[in-house]
Amino acid sequence: MNVHLGGLRYGGIADDLTGGLELASVMVAQGENCPLVTAPQALETLTEHDTAVVVAMRTRLAPAARAVERVDAAAAALLARGASRLFFKYCATFDSTPAGNIGPCADALMRRVGAAITGFCPSFPEVARTVYQGHLFVADQLVSESPKRLDPATPMTDPDLVRVLQAQTPHQVGLLSHDVIIRGGDACRAHLDRLAAGGVTCVIFDAVDETDLVALAELTVDWPLMTGGSSIAVYYPRLWRRSTAAAPPAALPEVYGPAVVLAGSCADRTREQLSHFEVQRPVLRLDPVDCAEDPAAAVAMAVEWAAARWEAGPVAVATSATPEAVERAKARLGTELAGQLPEQLLGALAAALRDRGVRRFLVAGGETSGAVVEALGIRRLDVEPYELAGVHRAVSAEADPVSMHLKSGKLGPVDMFLSVLGDRHAGLRHGAGR
Repeated sequence: MNVHLGGLRYGGIADDLTGGLELASVMVAQGENCPLVTAPQALETLTEHDTAVVVAMRTRLAPAARAVERVDAAAAALLARGASRLFFKYCATFDSTPAGNIGPCADALMRRVGAAITGFCPSFPEVARTVYQGHLFVADQLVSESPKRLDPATPMTDPDLVRVLQAQTPHQVGLLSHDVIIRGGDACRAHLDRLAAGGVTCVIFDAVDETDLVALAELTVDWPLMTGGSSIAVYYPRLWRRSTAAAPPAALPEVYGPAVVLAGSCADRTREQLSHFEVQRPVLRLDPVDCAEDPAAAVAMAVEWAAARWEAGPVAVATSATPEAVERAKARLGTELAGQLPEQLLGALAAALRDRGVRRFLVAGGETSGAVVEALGIRRLDVEPYELAGVHRAVSAEADPVSMHLKSGKLGPVDMFLSVLGDRHAGLRHGAGR
């Protein structure tokens, strides 16, 4: 039975599905009952056992006004459910443009909870995303010198996050630098007080390692609003509990049958993973330019191609392309259609594959994951504990569940497509392909 929750202590709002699943998985790993839901209305699926929840929506690339509307609606619904803390999750590489919506969404959330100041902590040291002196690094490169500078949707050409965020908000942006953080909590609080007195409401946090993240989590654990990545959020549950041991997470149901990879990300890592997978298993590559005239025919062809091959193991269908191919598609189709058509193709393909009995999907790319989950009509996902960046499994909370691995295009081991899908295709227990 669904109930109004008085014990919901944490509400996450994520700007895409892969980041939302990552955030939920770290909460589960730390002993929280934390499902992922795909809209504020789906909070009605919460039960008395859920102590945290993540609302994940496709807002990363949305116009600022639309993103603010959706994020604020999620915040209002979470607060109505009793959430005492809100966390706004975005990418570790701060994916946005000067017209981006991280700043406007954070401003709206501060108004909603009545916060005078909040922090921005995207650092993810586990995968070498760090911030130092307000500058974002990918391993030993400034983000502006990394492959992120070529991102087709959110090219990161300025590494100074204070400057990036300032372009998105009329409010003053400041910095909590590493040299202050290492001096301890009192020094950090005094610095934040000085910033606030000077009119600063948005503060970029340096963080170069886990020690910094622990210190920042202790600093912000009771804040009504914090923003950033899951790497700081992982430390909150143990601070809430203090000495109370975490309960072991409930096991998710096993899901059997054919497995399909749907890859829409154009990130270097996803293309490497596809190449590694293709050594052992077949990959169908769909060119959006070729599919534009008759997308339905392309989807039907892909379904038959996959059904003829999945009994022997996982298969992959990809719209992933090189930056040069993306530019060619934009020239032929226009920027808007070139961006939307791959997601529409893979979303429609996911729905058609489920109709044929597929119940196990690995989806590569944040926008692709959002399109697939929407096409499948999934409202709630129950989540496995976090183990490794980019490798997160969830199962839809429905009578005939679907197993989903939703991964950021930039993350995950190169061999993960085969390693996480395993061999549970055997037996076609759902009668797929028959």
